[in-house]
Amino acid sequence: MIDINEKSTTLSVSELTQRAKSLLEGHFAHVDVEGEISDFTAASSGHWYFTLKDSESQVRCAMFRSANAKLRFKPSRGDRVQVRARVSLYTNRGEFQLIAQHIQPAGDGALQQAFDKLKAKLFEEGLFSVERKQPIPNSARRIGVITSASGAALHDILAVLERRSPMTEVFLFPVAVQGSEAPGALLQAVEQANRLHREQTLPLDVLIIGRGGGSAEDLWAFNDEALARAIAQSQLPIVSAVGHEVDFSISDFVADQRAATPSAAAELVSLDQSEWSQRLDDAQRILQGLMARRLSQERAALGHWQARLRHPGTTLMQQRQLLDSRSQQLCLLIKNRLKIQRSTLTHLLNQLASRHPRRGIEHQTVLLEQRKRELQQLIKGNLRRFRTNLGQHEQLLRTLGPENILARGYALVTNPNGQIIRSAAQAPLQSEVRIRLSQGEVAAEVIATSTPEDGAPN
Repeated sequence: MIDINEKSTTLSVSELTQRAKSLLEGHFAHVDVEGEISDFTAASSGHWYFTLKDSESQVRCAMFRSANAKLRFKPSRGDRVQVRARVSLYTNRGEFQLIAQHIQPAGDGALQQAFDKLKAKLFEEGLFSVERKQPIPNSARRIGVITSASGAALHDILAVLERRSPMTEVFLFPVAVQGSEAPGALLQAVEQANRLHREQTLPLDVLIIGRGGGSAEDLWAFNDEALARAIAQSQLPIVSAVGHEVDFSISDFVADQRAATPSAAAELVSLDQSEWSQRLDDAQRILQGLMARRLSQERAALGHWQARLRHPGTTLMQQRQLLDSRSQQLCLLIKNRLKIQRSTLTHLLNQLASRHPRRGIEHQTVLLEQRKRELQQLIKGNLRRFRTNLGQHEQLLRTLGPENILARGYALVTNPNGQIIRSAAQAPLQSEVRIRLSQGEVAAEVIATSTPEDGAPN
């Protein structure tokens, strides 16, 4: 406490803010404040910072991650809420603030408001859409059940399956279904069932998640946002069976199918034994009818082939007669063919004798000698002409070639790239040039240039 009659002393800013903080925190332990949220910020650290205001005043608030992690909803700007907080002072800025410990919607029906807010959010994201829901098998052989191991829901499910479909296998994922730990346990069970299914460790046909009836507080674990998203993303089809027929949860909306009760969920995914018997009777009647029709068809086919079947001796005799006829025809054809070939051979021998190749070879030998002499004369004449032309071109090349010009004292100037420089404009000052002489080559630098228009060099 500070004595107001104490003699005045000069305080530093830090001392003043520390004393003010001690006064506030000593006088106000915890307060419940109602107002409207504005300037809401969720920092990357997990802490929340916002302003709580009414029509006349406002106060800065902070809610640290350890406290807001326990909330069932996330407030936003414009929400009217009740805040339980410690009164404090932020000494770095000398600013009065509340350290929030708990937040809930203001007025009656706080849980309903949180429920409606989350429902609207997930609806906008399309998690309730019919298009994304998977079909539920009506005669599942392997069912996963996520519920309490000691609850009435498990008893009801097992009783229905024992009566309707005793061959169905049930795999229990025991979890807490109410309390602060329930949402996390339910979420882990959904993820575990999907992981075991993907790995083929425990392949399942469908999941049932739920519990028996209770108050809104008792059923609240099934309104958890993270659980709702896990159900929506499940590869396994999920039936939600939470409470009684009048109870609705967020899990009911995101699941692939809602059942009014756990018993109804078991009936939904199983086929009654009487229905199985009826199906087997129907299948038996259909099979007997198909077999009778097939036997009738086969008997008719057998009679048809029996009518067409003849004794093999008759067929063999006919084939022998046909073979004799074909043999006679073949002999006649061979004789005629040989006669024609003999006549052709005689004609060809006569022609060969009159056209013996010796006569053609002698004629071609004489002709070849004649062409050989003509070719030798032609080659010699061409060689003489080529030598004469070559000498003339050599003389002309020596006359016009650059070596003769360079020998008379001229020079050939090129840039470093080998391009000939024909005017001074092509040789900038201080550029390198190469000068080819009659005897050797000189590298030079341009220090002055002139053109016929300039007169004197630059």
